[in-house]
Amino acid sequence: MGSCKEQEKEQQKWELARGPIIVGAGPSGLAVAACLSSHGVPCVILERSDCIASLWQNRTYDRLKLHLPKHFCELPLFGFPSTFPKYPSKYQFISYMESYASHFSIHPRFNQAVQSAEFDQRLKLWVVRTHQGFEYLSQWLVVATGENAEPFVPRIPGLDVFHGPVSHTSVYKSGSDYRNQKVLVIGCGNSGMEVSLDLCRYNATPHMVARNTVHVLPREMFGFSTFGIAMALNKWIPIKYVDKFLLLVTNFILGNTNHYGIKRPKTGPIELKLATGKTPVLDVGQLAQIKSGNIKVMEGVKEITRNGAKFMDGQEKEFDAIILATGYKSNVPTWLKSREFFTEDGMPKTPFPNGWKGEGGLYTVGFTRRGLQGTSCDAIKIAKDIAEQWRTVKQKELLRFTYHPTQ
Repeated sequence: MGSCKEQEKEQQKWELARGPIIVGAGPSGLAVAACLSSHGVPCVILERSDCIASLWQNRTYDRLKLHLPKHFCELPLFGFPSTFPKYPSKYQFISYMESYASHFSIHPRFNQAVQSAEFDQRLKLWVVRTHQGFEYLSQWLVVATGENAEPFVPRIPGLDVFHGPVSHTSVYKSGSDYRNQKVLVIGCGNSGMEVSLDLCRYNATPHMVARNTVHVLPREMFGFSTFGIAMALNKWIPIKYVDKFLLLVTNFILGNTNHYGIKRPKTGPIELKLATGKTPVLDVGQLAQIKSGNIKVMEGVKEITRNGAKFMDGQEKEFDAIILATGYKSNVPTWLKSREFFTEDGMPKTPFPNGWKGEGGLYTVGFTRRGLQGTSCDAIKIAKDIAEQWRTVKQKELLRFTYHPTQ
C-alpha cells in the first residue's frame, strides 16, 4: 500500500504541459500568459519565489516610483487604473500586477526554482527540471526571467575586511536604517542616485561613487515626459538629433553636470540606451542635493579598508556603511542548457526587434533593454507565433479522432 502511494507521488513529479512553459512570473511572464490567454492557449508558469513580480515586491526600496509615465509602462490588453497618478509608486505598480494576473486568471506555480532546461532531441520537447524535484515537458519554452534576475556584486579589493554593514540595493528599503551615518554608495545609476537622495532625507551623508560616465536628464521638459518627447521626436528626426536636442535643453535646465563630478558619455542618452541598455538617470531632486553638497560625488574606489575607502584621486575617508548600487544581471546561463541563443552574459545574441524567438520552440521576453514597452512588444509576438502552432496541433488532434465512414 505504501509503495503504491510512493509510486503515485513519483508519477506526479513530472507533467506534460498543456501549452508553453514560462519561466518567471514577473511582468514579462505575466504579459506572455495574458496574450496567450487571449488566443485561447493555456500555459504553465514556473516562479522561484512565493509571489508574482518578486523583484518589485522583495528587492526594491520603499520610495521607488516608475521613472516613466504610466502609459509607457502598461502591459498588453489591460491598462493602469485611471485613478493612478502619472508616475505610480512601487506599491501601486504591484497592485496593478496583481490585478493583471487576476483579470487574466493567471495562476503561476510558486516556489518552483528552475534547475535546468534543455531540449530533448529524441522527444522533440523541452524538459524543465526544478530544484523541488519536478519535471515539466513542453513543445515550447518561454524564458521570462529578464535582464535583472540576480544582483550584480563586482569584485572590489578589501570589501571583505570592512568593519560595517555592506549591502546591495536589492535589500535596501529606507534611509531610516542609516540615519545620521556616513554612507558610501558605489554606483551612480538610477538606483545609486535615488538611494543617495533617500539617505539625505534621514540626515545621512552619502558619498556616491561615479566611476563611469552617466547621462542625467530632467524627468520632464516643458511639463512633458522627457522620454515621451524623445519618442515623439524620433518619429520625425534621427536619434542623434533627438539626443542633441535633449542635451541642449538639459544643460539649460540642470546646468553642466561635469562641474559636479558627473561626466557625460560621448554617445547621446537615447542612442546609448538602445545600443547598450544603459539607462539615463532621470533627475527627481538628486542634482540639487549634489549641488548643495549634501550628496558628495567621488571619482572611483581604489580599495576598501577596514574603516572606509581609498579613492582613485588619493583621498581616504571613513564610513559607517557601504551600499552597492551596482545593478543586476541575467541568470539564464546558470540553468538554460542551450548555448546557441544566449551570450555568456545571458542576453539574446540577436538584438531587438528580432531577439524574441530562437530555434526549437525557444522564446525570450524581457531582454530588449527597452523596459516594459519592449516586453509588451515581444509578448504580443510570442503569443501570436505560439497560437498559430497551437491551432495546427489542435487541428491534427481533431483529424486523428474524427470518424471517417467507409466509402
